[in-house]
Amino acid sequence: MRMLDKIAKLVTRKPKLVLLIALLMMIPAIIGNAATRINYDILAYIPQDLDSAKGEALLEDPFRMAATGMLIVEDMPADYAAQLQQAIEEVDGVSQVLSMAGSVGSQLPPSMLPEDLQSMFYGNGSNPNSTMMMIFFDAPAADKITADAIAEIDEITNEKCFLAGFSALITDMQNLLAEEMPLYVAAAVVLAVVAMSIMMESWLLPVAIILNIGLAIIYNMGSNVFLGEISFVTSSLVAILQLGVTMDYSVFLYDRYREELPNYADPRDAMAQAVKQAFLSLSASSLTTVAGFAALCVMRLTLGRDVGVVMMKGVILGVLCVVLVLPSILLVLDRPIQKYTHKALNPDFEPMNRFLVKRRWVFLAVALVAAPPAIYSQTHTDVYHDIMGNMVPETASSQVATDKLEEDYDMVNQHFLLIHQDALTGGDTVQLVDALKELEGIDSVLTFRSYVANSVPDFFIPDDVMEMFQQEGWTYIMLNSTYQAGTDEMTGQINQINELAKGYDPGCYLTGSAVMSEDLFDTADQDFAMTTYISVIAIFLIVMVVFRSISIPAVLVACIELAIYANEGIPYWIGQEIPFIANTFIGCIQLGATVDYSILIATRFREEIQRGYDPREAMVKAATAADHSIITGGLVLFCSCVSVSLISNLSLVSSLCTMLARGTLISVIVCLFVVPPVLLVCEPIIRRTSQGWLAPIPAGKTLPVRWQRLRPREEMRNHLAREKFPRFLGKKRSGAPQETQPLPPPPPAEDLPEPAQVGAPSAPSQPNEKNDLSQPAEKER
Repeated sequence: MRMLDKIAKLVTRKPKLVLLIALLMMIPAIIGNAATRINYDILAYIPQDLDSAKGEALLEDPFRMAATGMLIVEDMPADYAAQLQQAIEEVDGVSQVLSMAGSVGSQLPPSMLPEDLQSMFYGNGSNPNSTMMMIFFDAPAADKITADAIAEIDEITNEKCFLAGFSALITDMQNLLAEEMPLYVAAAVVLAVVAMSIMMESWLLPVAIILNIGLAIIYNMGSNVFLGEISFVTSSLVAILQLGVTMDYSVFLYDRYREELPNYADPRDAMAQAVKQAFLSLSASSLTTVAGFAALCVMRLTLGRDVGVVMMKGVILGVLCVVLVLPSILLVLDRPIQKYTHKALNPDFEPMNRFLVKRRWVFLAVALVAAPPAIYSQTHTDVYHDIMGNMVPETASSQVATDKLEEDYDMVNQHFLLIHQDALTGGDTVQLVDALKELEGIDSVLTFRSYVANSVPDFFIPDDVMEMFQQEGWTYIMLNSTYQAGTDEMTGQINQINELAKGYDPGCYLTGSAVMSEDLFDTADQDFAMTTYISVIAIFLIVMVVFRSISIPAVLVACIELAIYANEGIPYWIGQEIPFIANTFIGCIQLGATVDYSILIATRFREEIQRGYDPREAMVKAATAADHSIITGGLVLFCSCVSVSLISNLSLVSSLCTMLARGTLISVIVCLFVVPPVLLVCEPIIRRTSQGWLAPIPAGKTLPVRWQRLRPREEMRNHLAREKFPRFLGKKRSGAPQETQPLPPPPPAEDLPEPAQVGAPSAPSQPNEKNDLSQPAEKER
């Protein structure tokens, strides 16, 4: 505590110096953010022990085929394709280019080529003036080397050339995110300021809060340099989520400061006391949010760990900025904050809460009736597995090229089958290729055997062709599939290829974007159940320790889980598909970010009961005091998320933020209309299963818990008056217990006056020695 006292005094005595240091710390943070690599390849986050990941590693080294692009050339002479191939091969980052013009010459008619080569490089005949070449890159699809190579290829080619493939898709994603992020971050800030301005009495207080949160976000993004890289999902969501979930911390410190201000002559002393109380309270209350993000870190899909680590760091930095930087901002801007005020939106929630208390059994029944449909719809919501195929809008250049590839070449996805060379002889290769061609949905199969007749021995095949297909004891077979990734047909096709290939080589690997997407789905499906259990258990234990109760965490977590199931089940009722990883992320984030709303009500409920109110009146007072803060916090989080969902054209990011925005509103509704009745109905059980539930609060003590703050200012003044000046309180509302002082001891018997005779006139009272204006005493009844 002495260290905390010293820190509180240090940050409040020199506010301008502290603010200057905070601003200077932005410089290394901005540099660190610029040095942090953004990984746009979501397939890179599957577990590396899977066969598809091992096969992808082999394609990268030794085959130097870490990424693949398909370049379609329309309405151009054959000589142009040959010259273009030669120019592309000289681009840094391109390992090799495969085309018919470069392999067998531009003068050979397509009709004289083997059937597989005709189908692969000249298509299905729907566009006879079109040809295709395959470009293999040295670095992975999301690497900067590949992105630079694609940019150079775009400069070489003309408007008649269309580049498709995973690498081109990632380049479009990168460009989209660079354009959109400044827009939706600015929109989130503006909407958050507007929301806080409506709910708060000062015009400048929201600006001060946003400035503090902005510093915390910059510090968090800059510290990511120690991680080396973060995913594009994390980069898109971190600023929005950090703004939404840490805003309450800043408001709590300000409220605490206003509460302490009348007790000190120097505002700096009041702020120092507020800092000490805020640090202890926020350290405990932020644990629920941290626990929600921590659950993501145990996912085998390392994308969850990426989001979880960065957001846990963001919450911790948010708390530190509140206690170390925000006091200086508030002290510097204190006078303008108090000067530029307005009437805030602060409706009276007491009539609504009295209605809820009176009809508590009805609302409990509604919640119980709504639970089964919510659970059913959540478990039956349609999800799409092909994240990459639904990532960018239809107008993106990579998507236009992909549509042409599917329409003219029947090429939707490519599989790469890597087999040990010694596992196949010449005859086995022919048998395996023939068997693969017979599989449903396989359009063409390409191997080194595709260039010569089956009767030609392997040693007669040109060396450059063999080096292209065979490296370090491995050979690969390329299969073109007409099925979309993530469909049942694709799943069956992958299983058939694996079963057939492992009959020749049990150690073979099947990879490709569709295969890796399938593994991504299977991994995320396993992660969903695990992260749900871990987040619920972790938050249950934290709430149990805070309240010293078994029943309270069960009630609160159950209510928020109802909101989560309702949120994730809405797409079922409106016929919408969501990304398959959405449920995994939304469940943890919504639980961690909004469970505080229900904890706020429970904490105030316990406090009012400990002050002597009966449970029904205590719930009315608790809910009335908490509703304003719940709406304020939920409104800011909603505005932060909805800005992304409305602006972003990246479907995965937009879908996640849409569900988070909707989930925030549902959690607020549940906390306003479900949590109070349920807590009140369960109060007899809570009383028996909670330690110190009825213990009276010591005189002059306030509970330093974040969840009980944010009471309206009038309620704060009344709260202080009840504790410090109870005899000046007016009459209570009907039904509320009177807060009376202990009666003085009765006077000695000899000092009591003689009882008056019934009907006898009363003796006149003696003048008051201290007040000559006193009136005669009235008759005793």
